[in-house]
Amino acid sequence: MRWSSKGGESMAGATFLSAPALLGPRAGGLPSVSVTSSPARRQHAYIQVCCHAKAGGSEAAAAAREEPPRFRRRDLIGGCMGTAVGLEIIDGSTGVATAADLIERRQRSEFQSSIKGTLTAAIQAKPELVPSLLTLALNDAMTYDKATKSGGPNGSIRLSAEINRPENSGLSAALDMLTDAKKEIDSYSKGGPIAFADLIQIAAQQALKQTFLDAAIAKTGGNEEKGRTLYSAYGSSGQWGLFDKIFGREDTQEPDPEGRVPKWSSASVQEMKHKFIAVGFGPRQLAVMSAFLGPDQAATEAKLIADPDCRPWVEKYQRSRETVSRTDYEVDLITTLTKLSYLGQKINYEAYTYPKQKINLGKLKL
Repeated sequence: MRWSSKGGESMAGATFLSAPALLGPRAGGLPSVSVTSSPARRQHAYIQVCCHAKAGGSEAAAAAREEPPRFRRRDLIGGCMGTAVGLEIIDGSTGVATAADLIERRQRSEFQSSIKGTLTAAIQAKPELVPSLLTLALNDAMTYDKATKSGGPNGSIRLSAEINRPENSGLSAALDMLTDAKKEIDSYSKGGPIAFADLIQIAAQQALKQTFLDAAIAKTGGNEEKGRTLYSAYGSSGQWGLFDKIFGREDTQEPDPEGRVPKWSSASVQEMKHKFIAVGFGPRQLAVMSAFLGPDQAATEAKLIADPDCRPWVEKYQRSRETVSRTDYEVDLITTLTKLSYLGQKINYEAYTYPKQKINLGKLKL
């Protein structure tokens, strides 16, 4: 007995068992991010699914020998969910995912996980650099200019002409730490060296996660095991999905223009508000990012709370940090950092992938 499906129609009176739709990284991407991608791959018109009944008759056996090789249903389901093969699964209503897409997504995910492991170890070895890592990411991104669509988190802060500016004073140690981490990351990368533009933003993510975890540990009286359990149960780890997808920024080779980033320690609240508004933010985002504006968050908030526009937001996030879950504060901060991390950037969703192993389907035993 054979079941087939072409164009979504069932044949021989059998119902086709649909496989879940698998979407590629370019299906449903961010509307505000330009995506570079390779030419479209081949598309198969349909997938033929076969189920063979166990027949003892010679006619059935002969027919099976004469039929061309086909994928059985268990091959389709097992193959697509486990080992990717050279097929494309088409969902006519939502989009297409190729086996190559799935391989690239896995490659990027595994590489990103390794990066996070390297950065977490570096941050735990030098926890005093957490505030500087946050400011480094902020200052690299705050060079964005909406009028010219230039600047932003493009890694320009790594260049000597930019890191030595007054607003970046004290950030060199954090940059040095990332430079050392980059050497380790590049040594195991199979898809080329990581861009500083990506590295700086992911380092801010890991530094921020460390502050969230430290807060949870503090709420349990300093018990690290209980703190980790608390953070796992009530923390914000699950809110990073969109941030993690934005992976593939390109380093610029020129410093961004001077005068685009204020020196936060000496800037007035009005100057801070003006800069945040200039990149598309407002008092709410300014208040939630108080930890990015210098080593003393409490002092920064004392400054911001005097402003009537910032005051309600500062108070909101201070109250949130006193709760067990800290949901309002952590989720708003993750959301703001995510938007900040791709201002004006073209994201290459195929970055860091590498050649796939070719599979000769003719030699497969089906």
